[in-house]
Amino acid sequence: MAELLTMFSWGAVSEAAMQQGNSALASLQRGEKHLSPLFTLKENFDRGLVPRFNDLGEVAPIALPLIENGQLVNTLVSSRTAKEYNKTPNGADSGEYLRSPEVAIGNLADSDILKTLDTGLFLSNLHYLNWSDRPTARVTGMTRYACFWVENGEIVAPIENLRFDESLYRCFGENLVVLTDFQEFIPEVGSYDRRSLGGTWTPGAIANDFTYTL
Repeated sequence: MAELLTMFSWGAVSEAAMQQGNSALASLQRGEKHLSPLFTLKENFDRGLVPRFNDLGEVAPIALPLIENGQLVNTLVSSRTAKEYNKTPNGADSGEYLRSPEVAIGNLADSDILKTLDTGLFLSNLHYLNWSDRPTARVTGMTRYACFWVENGEIVAPIENLRFDESLYRCFGENLVVLTDFQEFIPEVGSYDRRSLGGTWTPGAIANDFTYTL
């Protein structure tokens, strides 16, 4: 879940990307596509894991809803974008990426996850994600370690790495079955030019017909 959510930072909830016509969620903004009413995403600085101020020292709201019940309600707007397109800034960094994302919980109990999955793939880690078709919000990537084949609510065996190619409009939209009733914190561990701060609060999810290609 945390890996898939990083894609929202790559030209999805950015107002500049919307204005320039290269946002993966442009169809959501226009009302042509929809996400599931189960899916709610916000920036939440209330936990204090990252500073609210951006690279210009501007302070973001404590909480900023971005997607509520499947509907896009806000984008991330930097001062530069606000001036260029006559918008109201909301403290976003110049790159207009998520800094403290949180996805709202659902109602699936931990003890019922495998039973509800029944037969299918249990994915714990993904990597090498990228857009395969940005206008349709289609993401490609690979499964990683701790991914298992499940039959009749029981883990049978680990799987070999698989490539997937799936649209966010499907896995967080029409094919989203349920979200867990608890969140986990997935920390940012990057250290390209400095140690990353914060992370993602997200529940787990069960989705139908997740598309694997290899």
